[in-house]
Amino acid sequence: MAVLDTEKVAQEAIKAIAQKIKNLNRLNIIVAGKTGVGKSTLINAVFRDKLAETGMGKPVTDHMRMISKKGVPLSIYDTRGFELGKEVQKQVKEEILTTISKGLASQDINKAIHCIWYCINTASNRVEPEEIAWLRELSSDQKATQVPIIIVLTQSFSKKRAGALKRLLLEENLNVVQIVPVLAEDYEIDEEYVAKAYGLDLLIHVMGETLPEELMDTLQNVQIASLAEKKRRAQKIIATATVAAIGEGAAPIPLSDCAMLIPTQLSMIASITAIFGFDVNKSILTAFISSTLGTGGATILGKTIVANMVKLIPGVGTVAGGAISAGTAGVITAALGEAYVGIMSLVFSGEMNLEDLSTRKGKKAMSTLFREELQKRR
Repeated sequence: MAVLDTEKVAQEAIKAIAQKIKNLNRLNIIVAGKTGVGKSTLINAVFRDKLAETGMGKPVTDHMRMISKKGVPLSIYDTRGFELGKEVQKQVKEEILTTISKGLASQDINKAIHCIWYCINTASNRVEPEEIAWLRELSSDQKATQVPIIIVLTQSFSKKRAGALKRLLLEENLNVVQIVPVLAEDYEIDEEYVAKAYGLDLLIHVMGETLPEELMDTLQNVQIASLAEKKRRAQKIIATATVAAIGEGAAPIPLSDCAMLIPTQLSMIASITAIFGFDVNKSILTAFISSTLGTGGATILGKTIVANMVKLIPGVGTVAGGAISAGTAGVITAALGEAYVGIMSLVFSGEMNLEDLSTRKGKKAMSTLFREELQKRR
């Protein structure tokens, strides 16, 4: 019987995670709008590591700065002074177009501009005609590049007012992907009523529908606004790994020998870790592996599941045995992936800390999640 070296597998997982994160493409977003619309609050609410609190950023032009942070594959190009007059508005537009053109000319996805957020303060209860004209000109002038524009209605304390403003903007037939009202943070109106933050998950969903596939893992890595979108991306990765595992399990090998599944499962775990953006260390991964696959690993689990399936299918022969092996491989991989997503989700939502995962409590939670996922697939 093969014995799984959890320490070795965990170390390989650490390497796979580091490589996956290193290979993430950089997401570049231009954020424009008047001063005071809440751009910094929005950026910090959507993206991890309090990006907008890292200082004023690196000046790119007279009216643009680039906000970035080491270890976060994201750059925000923040334009300023839009309300300072028509000449400044013209300069801002030209700087945006120049930045887009330079990125396009580089033919490097890491330098290209992928999206523009134009922020309008809902609380101001109006949109200046100059802003409408500016947006119309911007979308017209960048026809060749077609960088998607999303209008973000910030400080939308009143959903009714935000809805009215959105309808007003829709009537202008602007060439934008979507108009998204948001309240980036809970806002205490008085002691008896707090307006709850909303809309950020929709903004991430719109981004996910807009950006190219090559940036999907990056988007989920840097965003902290939507657990649902992280899980949705993770489940696509699990589905891909499960299909690969089924193919590997169908190979002419002993039914219970699932050792060749380890690279597929490690790649899956690495991708899911990158999506959640957590700093997962070796002790956490060792605890997860031992709590799920155990020291006997997929070999023991494979035998158990195969035995159960054989009981359900009378007259199993060699061909059917191969099919069962493939099914076993898929079951184990899918259950492992879903259990890992489950534990990452608990950490994301604050129900557990990363430090808890190496404790008895954490190991029990991981083991329970894995067994529940296996039961669903019996």
